[in-house]
Amino acid sequence: MRTEKEMFHMIIETARTDDRVLAAYLKGSRTNPSAPKDVYQDFDIMYVVKETESFRREPSWMDVFGKEILKQEQDDDFGYGERFGLRGHSDGTYSWLLLFEDGNRIDIGIETVEVMIRGSNRNKLFVPLLDKAGCLPLSPPPTDEEFYVRKPSATRFFGCCNEFFWSLCDVAKGIARDELPFAMTTYYTQPHNMLEVMLEWFIGSRTDYSVSCGKLNKYFKKYLPEDIYTIYLETFPDSSYENFRKAVKRSCRLFHEVGVRTADSLGFSYPQDSENGFLKYLEMVK
Repeated sequence: MRTEKEMFHMIIETARTDDRVLAAYLKGSRTNPSAPKDVYQDFDIMYVVKETESFRREPSWMDVFGKEILKQEQDDDFGYGERFGLRGHSDGTYSWLLLFEDGNRIDIGIETVEVMIRGSNRNKLFVPLLDKAGCLPLSPPPTDEEFYVRKPSATRFFGCCNEFFWSLCDVAKGIARDELPFAMTTYYTQPHNMLEVMLEWFIGSRTDYSVSCGKLNKYFKKYLPEDIYTIYLETFPDSSYENFRKAVKRSCRLFHEVGVRTADSLGFSYPQDSENGFLKYLEMVK
């Protein structure tokens, strides 16, 4: 695998030698002082360019980065561009996700000066690499503070509790009907998601809302107490209905424990009636 130094040299030299490129900057986890460093980190690169059309028309300019073994680009069906609403804006900005045969990955984008000034492709995780035109903004040291867990309002806290128990009723009904795809998909997209939201707030309450749980809560193991994290792992079921029911019970136990403690830290009352209502329904469909 090429080293970080080799990759950055290639990325910067590509920007330096291409007259169409005005500046280059780094974003993402490699700029984040709080993110653990390892060989799996992507190189999230943005080139500020005079125009985007020639880059899109002839993508061979990226061949210098190495042999690709997998690629996705902004306008691909079902890809990241569709998920994040980026399709159809190629005149101002475009990007590619590139995986190379040595295991390195570059997520590389291009944007016009006008788009760069608006700042839609960047946040406070921003490090200039090259500025040939003097167009990049001055910025403070990179920080992930924009992604810190936010203290919830009362309506959001109670809404989370309500959604958790209400949607678990659909999971229980799906299990009772032997509708595994419905039950499993509902479980992960609704109540389990609310459980993770509550766990984020629980972490926030323990850290004075000064940390980020990372993309898709990848830092839960770092911030949750060991006993809580162990129960959290038990909330992931397999295709066995017996194990699925156990996972639902583990989810309820965990939601209750962290929900009560989080509510207390916020000065709220935990909605025990909602939990009792779900448990009563669970007995009905058992």
